[in-house]
Amino acid sequence: MEGGAQHIIQKLDLEGYLQRFEHFLSRPKAVAMEGDTHQHYRYIKALESLLFPLPPELPVLESSLARLRKQAVLSLEELYAFVQIIQYFNRLKTLTLPEPLSGWIHGIEVQDEIRNVLGYFTEEGEINPSREPELADINRALQQNRRTIKEALYKLTHAAALTDFLVDTQVHFQNGEETLLVRGGFNQAIKATVVGRSSSGFFYVVPHQIASLKRQAETLQSRKEEIVWRYCKQFSEVFHRWERFLHYIDREYDRFDHYQARVQFAKAYDYVFVLPSKEKGVVLEAFAHPAIEDPIPVSITLDKPIMLITGVNAGGKTMLLKSILSAVYMSKYLLPFRCNASKTKIGKYKQIEAIIDDPQSVKNDISTFAGRMLEFSRMFRKKDALIGVDEIELGTDADEAAALFKVLLEALKRRGNTFVVTTHHKRLASLMAADEEVELIAALYDEEKRLPTYTFLQGSIGKSYAFETAERYGISPLVVEKAKAFYGEDKERLGELIEKSTTLEREMRRKILEVETQEQKLQKKQRHLETLEEKMQEEQRKALATLENRYNAATKRAQQALKTKESSDGRRLLNEAHKYKEKAKKEPEAAPSTLQVGDRVKYRSHRGELLSIKAKEATIMVGGLKMRVPLAALKKSTETMPKKKPKLPQVATVVEKSGASLSIKLLGMFGDEAIVKVDKFLSDALVNGLNEVEIIHGTGSGILAKLVTEYLREHPKIQKFYRVPGNLGATIVEL
Repeated sequence: MEGGAQHIIQKLDLEGYLQRFEHFLSRPKAVAMEGDTHQHYRYIKALESLLFPLPPELPVLESSLARLRKQAVLSLEELYAFVQIIQYFNRLKTLTLPEPLSGWIHGIEVQDEIRNVLGYFTEEGEINPSREPELADINRALQQNRRTIKEALYKLTHAAALTDFLVDTQVHFQNGEETLLVRGGFNQAIKATVVGRSSSGFFYVVPHQIASLKRQAETLQSRKEEIVWRYCKQFSEVFHRWERFLHYIDREYDRFDHYQARVQFAKAYDYVFVLPSKEKGVVLEAFAHPAIEDPIPVSITLDKPIMLITGVNAGGKTMLLKSILSAVYMSKYLLPFRCNASKTKIGKYKQIEAIIDDPQSVKNDISTFAGRMLEFSRMFRKKDALIGVDEIELGTDADEAAALFKVLLEALKRRGNTFVVTTHHKRLASLMAADEEVELIAALYDEEKRLPTYTFLQGSIGKSYAFETAERYGISPLVVEKAKAFYGEDKERLGELIEKSTTLEREMRRKILEVETQEQKLQKKQRHLETLEEKMQEEQRKALATLENRYNAATKRAQQALKTKESSDGRRLLNEAHKYKEKAKKEPEAAPSTLQVGDRVKYRSHRGELLSIKAKEATIMVGGLKMRVPLAALKKSTETMPKKKPKLPQVATVVEKSGASLSIKLLGMFGDEAIVKVDKFLSDALVNGLNEVEIIHGTGSGILAKLVTEYLREHPKIQKFYRVPGNLGATIVEL
């Protein structure tokens, strides 16, 4: 495990937790997994629903792979470790695997040459004697030799000639050899070689009869080792050819080992997994730090860049800090822990830092405060990190530290860092309480029982209860009362006022925010209603225009019929036309106008200034042009009146010369002539800042309409254009 990772693990009290986890790994490895965390989470969740065989305990094979690349001959144990990995994946393939495990495991294909090697090994990791007859003969001979040695030793220990010289009838192993423990003068009864002497002055001897049998065994063992070495060389050559595959399957085995260890660990301790989300923030629900045997579950929300924890001494402030950082650490590496997983949400942070211990060091000649400054200076190299700071004002004057750390925290916050800070002093909390990006947390105290509750309240500053804590830990009540009197009631009241004023200020800010939010909702509804009203007015205008056109068309048809001859059809058509006219007249009367000269008004999609009102008509100024429009078509605009700029004479002259209007008629023109007119018309409209104009080209044979459409498609300044519904021979152009 890397030094930095080990450092944070120790500070968060996670060593015991990780040691328990490592027992479930089949071989040592780093806790972190390379690759996509979300992908790893899918495999872990799939493995949770599966009963699978546990992987065998294996050595780390990195050095073996390195030697294999250099064509070295691996030992039988190293070769068998690779064999076990391949055999384990083959066992997994026999299971009914859910996705995505199935696709992954079945996608690992073992080549025939390697599969052939697997058959040469027994379950004990030896060469299978059935594949090598000579090896089988040697094994039988070794077994017989061991039996012979055992029988010979038994006979010697019970021989009458040796009874007086034997210390006991046991077989003693001395320097790896079977020996008898005898007294001096033994050479009168047995020929043997002395290999050692006991503390009591007796001799460990190897009978010559046994020595000859052992030499036979050594000869047999040498022959066996020669055969095994020959197979090791042969298998190493095969594995060298497939070194890349072995490297791949070794890596995949580590990957599966990560998954299975986490699943087994979670089941053993009733833990759950929490996948980190992409957004920052922490929501803990019923979280229990794994270092505490009987913890009080923590439920807390960290959704702001700074969390400031104040309150009672020994009330769990530091453990809350460690709980938040530990939850993020465990979630980051997909390690399970105890919490309500359905309500717990943990964000993703690039790094986790903890400034917890007293950095004072006599060896390094550094003070507590200087050490703190050194640690904070390193934080300026961090971005998007979660940083925990315990007792932030440690080592210096609280008031000076409060001002300094306020500025430091704000500067580090701007780098995207998130802080969890504990403090015993109210000064820093009161300075930062007005900041909307600071969350205040108070550790609560039971006044009646005079004990901390190890629970927390968000949104307030907590009292330290130093006197109560001192008394709880054995300080004499008389001493505590004297300290209270010396401290003074005025300072106590001052602390309470700071707490109350901070709470009131935050409550006021919360209510202001609620009012602003409600106001924004009302403004949004108002804008929606205004848009809806404009849409309905536009639809009404279009409907009236359609009725007007129908009236004109019906009148024209009736007049043509009457020109031919007086007939009932002509009269019928005229009556029909008058019906359309009557419908058009049924437009509801506009409500009395409340508009006044000088108001900002809206006409269709145009906004301008109301210049004058005459009867049912009004004159407005739109983009430097005066327009006479129906008074009922105007609506008062909510936008503020822009500051008037002094008109320059040359600007007024240009506008007058442009002769810009809102529509142009092309009826009866030739194609080239019409396009020239349209080009000048659009140029004038653009110069005068018009947003929408109308081109009347008629219906006819459709040639003019087609030419106009083609021209508009190529024009670079046109946002949008469309034909007026009802085939009225006009195109609306939005600039």
